[in-house]
Amino acid sequence: MEQNLSERKKRVLSLIQPTAVPTLGNYLGALKNWRDMAEDYDCIFGVADLHALTVRPEPADLRRQTLEMFALLLALGLDPDKSIVFIQSHVHTHAELSWILNCYTQFGEAARMTQFKEKSQKHSDNINIGLFSYPTLMAADILIYQTDFVPVGADQKQHLELTRDIAERFNGIYGNVFTPPEPFIGKKGAKIMSLQDPTAKMSKSDINPKASVSVLDEPDAIVKKFKSAVTDSDSRVCYAEGKDGVNNLMTVYSCCTGLDYDAIEREFDGKGYGDFKAAVAGAVIEELRPIRENYGRIIADKAYLAECASKGAASALRLSTRTLDKVKRKVGLWQKA
Repeated sequence: MEQNLSERKKRVLSLIQPTAVPTLGNYLGALKNWRDMAEDYDCIFGVADLHALTVRPEPADLRRQTLEMFALLLALGLDPDKSIVFIQSHVHTHAELSWILNCYTQFGEAARMTQFKEKSQKHSDNINIGLFSYPTLMAADILIYQTDFVPVGADQKQHLELTRDIAERFNGIYGNVFTPPEPFIGKKGAKIMSLQDPTAKMSKSDINPKASVSVLDEPDAIVKKFKSAVTDSDSRVCYAEGKDGVNNLMTVYSCCTGLDYDAIEREFDGKGYGDFKAAVAGAVIEELRPIRENYGRIIADKAYLAECASKGAASALRLSTRTLDKVKRKVGLWQKA
């Protein structure tokens, strides 16, 4: 028997675009916590391939990257029997609700979105309506599942606030239809910086291949990247102001080993940066090894991927249709029997 809303666990939604393989920073900052969420929350995880269309990717690349990202979510240990794991475009209710919500979103609200302004400058030759209404589709992603909490970074906080505004406006007109979502405050992920510029966040879009580590990088590549990581001329392993590069490596090592900064400092007392970098690389290799091995097995099993995608889409559609049907009735769309 299904739980009613008052009995069920609080629901958390997290979607990720299939634009590139996540970095070590993405993993330690957010993805590592996703698997643990399923123990305490009703979780929905998805690949946001519709959102990726705003930059007009090559069709073959988008298909491949979507499949790879879906496989990676499973490789992270997300259990499709415990959580809904799906691909956004496989669930048509997202796009349907997005259009309805467009009609309850003010032009000025959408125009104020910082990310739209930034991306318009970056892609000045392709300022499309999808880029403008991206936050409304994001709102549909969230509201259609009656989501309680959404893990968001600083770049998405404004979008979540808009989602709440849309939900409250709609509820004010039609009654209690949507659950206004809150930002997820769980176990805080680490902020991992670039290995070549430790004052900037590690990014999968960095043009310097030495600056970031991919969660699927081979061990040899990881060793080389940490070996060339920027540190300083002090040669002492300690967490201190002005030692951005060393601080960053200590954060990575702490996340992978569970050691605090004092313990790390004692471990490397009297040792140089060469030993420290080698140890950090080794810890990262072991941290990512299960993901890389799981991914290799899962991406090769196309039947399993298709089965999981179909199962996730069916569950997501069943859940989201309840909300969409209610919305359609509220706004006056005639429903055939």
